[in-house]
Amino acid sequence: MPLVATATLFLSDLHLTPERPGAAASFRRFLNQKAPRADALYLLGDLFEAWVGDDDLALPFHAGIAAALKQLAQSGVPLYFLPGNRDFLAGPDLARAAGLALLKDPTRIDLYGSPTLLAHGDAWCTDDAQYQAFRAQVRDPGWRSEFLAKPLAERHALAAALRCRSEQAKAGKRPEIMDVNPEAIAEAFRRHAVSRIIHGHTHRPAHHRLNVDGRPCDRWVLPDWYGDSGGYLACDASGCRAEKLATDVLATDVWQ
Repeated sequence: MPLVATATLFLSDLHLTPERPGAAASFRRFLNQKAPRADALYLLGDLFEAWVGDDDLALPFHAGIAAALKQLAQSGVPLYFLPGNRDFLAGPDLARAAGLALLKDPTRIDLYGSPTLLAHGDAWCTDDAQYQAFRAQVRDPGWRSEFLAKPLAERHALAAALRCRSEQAKAGKRPEIMDVNPEAIAEAFRRHAVSRIIHGHTHRPAHHRLNVDGRPCDRWVLPDWYGDSGGYLACDASGCRAEKLATDVLATDVWQ
């Protein structure tokens, strides 16, 4: 169903990088054509392929994305950013430059009268013990301080090595191991007293209808923006609906 009225929009897993100009062009188009009509825009993690600290704003590509977001914020659209596993080092400098309010993972909101829990989603992939150990390590304040003290170029090199190691590790895992754990999801519904969860991370877009302790619940999984795919979730007082991106953006387009 096309977006014909104001709604709150959710997206995640864009993995923006200069090496993928088509995704950046799609995002620019989204910000110019869809987002200005939104009641609010929520970015639920992995906006960037990697974010190694707020001095990453020195890169023209990153600065351009922040400026485009800031322009939208200045037009009156509230912007919220819940960092993911690729950009968990996002901090106050990025928030100021992009006009974003940073959210904790998870965050509970009232969405048109419906209690809704927002998350990136990786914390619920509890069957992947190797990943959860890594996640705990890199979110340790000591690790964070030590990493951010390194020169920017060294941090980029380390991030690239970690991404390579991650891809190699995923190649040897069963797909279901890297998905969310059903009991972890059920416990999130219980603990936060919500009837809807919206998250990304798994790159498995879907609308799951669940029954938790006799309560009907909805779990929306957001799509990634790799290749010509991508999309977002639009929610209003009548409910939520998945929207696909237009496919006529050339892969050779560049962020300007």
